[in-house]
Amino acid sequence: MGSIIMDLSDSNTTRKVRFLDWGNIPYSQAWERQTEIQQGLISLKRANRDLTEQERKEAIHSLIFCSHPHVYTLGKSGSEDNLLLAESEREKHQVEYFKINRGGDITYHGPGQIVGYPIFDLDYFFTDVHKYVRMIEEAIIRLLASYGIEAGREEGFTGVWLSPKDGKSKRKICAIGVHLSRWVTLHGFALNVNTNLDFFDHIIPCGIQDPDKEVTSMSKELGRDLDMEEVKSKLKQIIADLFEFKYIED
Repeated sequence: MGSIIMDLSDSNTTRKVRFLDWGNIPYSQAWERQTEIQQGLISLKRANRDLTEQERKEAIHSLIFCSHPHVYTLGKSGSEDNLLLAESEREKHQVEYFKINRGGDITYHGPGQIVGYPIFDLDYFFTDVHKYVRMIEEAIIRLLASYGIEAGREEGFTGVWLSPKDGKSKRKICAIGVHLSRWVTLHGFALNVNTNLDFFDHIIPCGIQDPDKEVTSMSKELGRDLDMEEVKSKLKQIIADLFEFKYIED
């Protein structure tokens, strides 16, 4: 991926990020809206290309939090064999299904999750996809630590994992799948907070067929439901601290 404008990661440019909470929104609607935001950033980048530094307009990045009604999404590198429900069964369970353009395999989104869509022009941060994914993982790891949940990474896999203890398997608590165009990010992460994990039984999550790996949630690990607004508030600030920006009023 080529950079259109200069890498601003070492400059004094202020990163302007707006925070948007879309609540519980149908997946197709959220996909369309985040794509519009991404394309707006790309269009601005193209327009700035032919302008002087003084004439260039500043980019407004977005961090979006939401949840979705029950839905399975399959990444471009995934296999449909990992969806274990036929269309008639999906209708019975009232769960939608979309093939999308992020990386990764199949996952589930539903109520009780925090789905995060950072729409960032990485030319203003750093042009390194792997670092970007690692920083999202780090934000989740720090959030979980604030609740007394020890989490980390699993070699060879993206996302955030809990290590085995008390006879438990390795448990994935947050899935990550991203797509970039002209260094502008799309899609993001899904953190299981108060999620109904039964819906993961109808897929092979992330295409991982290892019996020693499971899916979990914050509520399952802590034995209680959590205040979603409190979790979102903490995570929102952790992301700002890691990516070194302050939120602006939209």
